[in-house]
Amino acid sequence: MSNNQKPKIYIGSDHAGFPLKAQIAQYLIEQNYNVNDLGTTDTNSVDYPQYGKKVAETIDQSKDDIGIVVCGSGIGISIAANKIKGIRCALVYAPELAELAREHNNANMLALAGRFTDFETAKLIVDKFLNTKFDVGHPRHGRRVEELNNL
Repeated sequence: MSNNQKPKIYIGSDHAGFPLKAQIAQYLIEQNYNVNDLGTTDTNSVDYPQYGKKVAETIDQSKDDIGIVVCGSGIGISIAANKIKGIRCALVYAPELAELAREHNNANMLALAGRFTDFETAKLIVDKFLNTKFDVGHPRHGRRVEELNNL
């Protein structure tokens, strides 16, 4: 992917994360991102593992793209995503942590807590996540990400 090209965004949520996911998807579309919503489509009860898995498997197949997942707490869906080899999904609740997740851990997925993160904070987190690059020049970060990949 060229430096000017925006990554594709794959986004998914359970029912508790759906309202925030829908707002984030619309926000990203307005920012000219190619957003692929992998579900769910409403607030009817569903199980978060299937949506964390669906987004993670898609990201694992398309190495330059980014995944965003949302459930009520962000915990369950991030655990589900991290079960997929090659995924580094960070549950983030502050913009500074989004920056660290990308810069130090080369996170390729972002998890948010739909019941605990307001939309304005979510926008700041998403922006920071999407606009921060992995610090490839720092050998310690690269070594640790490689260790994560080998687990």
